Amino acid sequence: MYKVLSLQISDSIDIKAFKSVFTAELLFSDSEELFYKVDAEKFIYVFKYGVVCFLNHDDIKISGFIKLISPYCKNFFEYKLREEFDIDTNATENKIGYNKIEIVRADKETLRLIMLNVSQSVALDYYSQQTNVLLEETNLHTSHLEITGNLNMSGKNLKRFIGKTLNLMNRIRENLYIFDSPESTWEDESLNRIDTGLKKTFDLQSRYRSIHEELQIIKENLGLFKDIMHHRKSSVLEWIIIVLILVEVLNIILSKIF
Repeated sequence: MYKVLSLQISDSIDIKAFKSVFTAELLFSDSEELFYKVDAEKFIYVFKYGVVCFLNHDDIKISGFIKLISPYCKNFFEYKLREEFDIDTNATENKIGYNKIEIVRADKETLRLIMLNVSQSVALDYYSQQTNVLLEETNLHTSHLEITGNLNMSGKNLKRFIGKTLNLMNRIRENLYIFDSPESTWEDESLNRIDTGLKKTFDLQSRYRSIHEELQIIKENLGLFKDIMHHRKSSVLEWIIIVLILVEVLNIILSKIF
């Protein structure tokens, strides 16, 4: 029985810099991910979007590796989202369960594919958590607007909120590739079935759609907030113009009287 543990340890990881210092056997690499074999039947998968996945590592080894990679992380987390998954390598046929997969062939491509899907699930948990925070904040402002008829934020705070939302949306778009099937599944029917089954098990597509829909709701609300803010500024400007005109009229009247 193999054990998979995937952790979201940061917002992102500098893949290029870490690759230059870590000397384990590198089985696969590109600008987004690194797949290492560190010992017999022990693998580590590192992803640009801040996830590290371990196969057959004890807590001490995991802690040591996280300490090693932490200088290459942006916004390193003390509390880490995690996903665990078991792999039974003594199966007579491939079979996927809720938190376990039984496989006939425990080669590196099959193991890599399983680790990839577990890591995608953790990344979606993180993005969902971040989206929920933004949605809750949006709901606070809309509730205040409903009760008082006023928007309880300044122009600067609105801009910061828009920036926070756009940054999250951009990060998700940057990592959209994680929901594509790897090239190894294109010509291997067995790997393709495993990949499809794992995506269904972890519900990756519908979870992503849910995050996307929530971000669209936030985006629509931000558009409304911008319109209200613009209207408020326009109203203030109109009153300033009216007051200036009145002052000018009064000056003219007073000058004629005196």
